[in-house]
Amino acid sequence: MQDRFRRRNGDPRAKGEAMATDPVLKIGVIGAGVAALCCFTPLLVIALGALGLGAAMVWLDVVLPPMLAFFLLLTGYALWRRRKSLR
Repeated sequence: MQDRFRRRNGDPRAKGEAMATDPVLKIGVIGAGVAALCCFTPLLVIALGALGLGAAMVWLDVVLPPMLAFFLLLTGYALWRRRKSLR
């Protein structure tokens, strides 16, 4: 309720609070970061190899790029939704 009042009255704190309370944006950014980290660095390959789960690396090429795309789209949707609500 306070956030709506602040947005109507032009309070600059409304933007920061909206981002801090938007779980979709948080999930999108964190998921995209994890997927990008696993795609662009061999972190997951090294970790799975060290744990003796090297056979599980076969599915990485199939799962990680679509997962990255999904989380990037989710982040874009959350940013679009936030921008639309601030108008």
